[in-house]
Amino acid sequence: MVQAFSLAGTHDMQSQGLLRLRTLVRLRWLAVIGQSIAVLGVQFVLGFKLPLALCLAMIALSAWLNIFLSLRWRSGQRMSARPAGLLLGYDVVQLAILLYLTGGLQNPFAFLFLVPVTISATSLPLPWTLTLAALAFACSSVLAVYHRPLPWLEGAVLSLPPTYIAGMWAALVCGTVFSAIYARRIAEEARLMSAALSATELVLAREQRLSALDGLAAAAAHELGTPLATIALVAKELKRESPKNSPYAEDIDLLISQAARCRDILKRLAAPEELSDDIYQQVTLEAMIEDMVAPLRGSDVKISIDAGSDGKAPSPAPIFRRNPAITYGLSNLLENAFDFAVSAVEVKARWSASQVIVTVADDGPGFDQSIFDQLGDPFVTTRPGYGDGAPKQDGQHEGMGLGLFIAKTLLERSGAFVALANRKAPQAGALIQITWPRVVVDVGKNA
Repeated sequence: MVQAFSLAGTHDMQSQGLLRLRTLVRLRWLAVIGQSIAVLGVQFVLGFKLPLALCLAMIALSAWLNIFLSLRWRSGQRMSARPAGLLLGYDVVQLAILLYLTGGLQNPFAFLFLVPVTISATSLPLPWTLTLAALAFACSSVLAVYHRPLPWLEGAVLSLPPTYIAGMWAALVCGTVFSAIYARRIAEEARLMSAALSATELVLAREQRLSALDGLAAAAAHELGTPLATIALVAKELKRESPKNSPYAEDIDLLISQAARCRDILKRLAAPEELSDDIYQQVTLEAMIEDMVAPLRGSDVKISIDAGSDGKAPSPAPIFRRNPAITYGLSNLLENAFDFAVSAVEVKARWSASQVIVTVADDGPGFDQSIFDQLGDPFVTTRPGYGDGAPKQDGQHEGMGLGLFIAKTLLERSGAFVALANRKAPQAGALIQITWPRVVVDVGKNA
């Protein structure tokens, strides 16, 4: 459910667009200021003659467009792909006209064609980015041939060789393509990572709520103790006052016995309160692993647990504090091993004076080499899942590639280092090793 929510959120953001109107308006104001300084500087500081009125008219058009957009819509409005793409297309055309008036590709500011395309690559769907890139290529191709002279010293004409102009065009095209691809990849990875981290936070919050149920149960047991004692007392009084052959005698006995049973249940629920919080929250490493493995027993896959000191310098077993992040992370890794195992899963826990190491190994196919370098990244999986088009088999587990990422992230937040590998031949299967510095997780070590 968490995974589906994350993917849906990412898809919605991409379909609606990530650009706010405020962002485009501010960028265009920056362009207006820069273009004005460049045009006025060339005309009055450098003394190069250019069609000043036409240039200022094009700059003023961008300024008036900004004013219109600011008055017509709220600046914080998130724009859909179509209007954002059209506004970026306007920026390409406006820059092309300015370059046409000031020398075409001979003008050193021709590289600014990269800006609208790069913005689109980070924020808009791929078709709009391709459209803007094609528009920028078309404009630069026209400007390579058709343009007004480059502003230069009066009485002199600067004419650059066609080979140089062709090189400028090629550099502009290559730069635009590279910048767009790079920006899009970075933005896509950032969006996926953000969605995956949101899913991780939801999972951790769920585990924390489950852990909080213990405290709630103890509080409920404490509050229910008094009324239950009253019920038991009244039932006993009724039994004492009732005649021996009363038709209600059996019902009263049943009421007393059930009240006693409820008292025992509440006593067990309240047991954590009878202990100090610190003591209740502590659990040995072996017991913690056994609790996680218990739900997986009873199937065709055999699970073995081997816990003990590393033998080099014997030390007492580490005592962990109950941590939802560790609980969920290890449980997820165990379930994955259980899913892929053919016949057996091995869990080994070893500790020394400085480290606590837990390894989970299965005899399944192991990690796919084609995605080995991406293991632990969000939305990386070889299981059939969403959008791959593969036929689903009955009972086959589907996945989106968030489970391992969430487990790895939560364990690393607890201070662990997680290593992923395949078992060495002749053994087959995956091997995951989780290593904590003992001082980080061992309550006894910190005491």
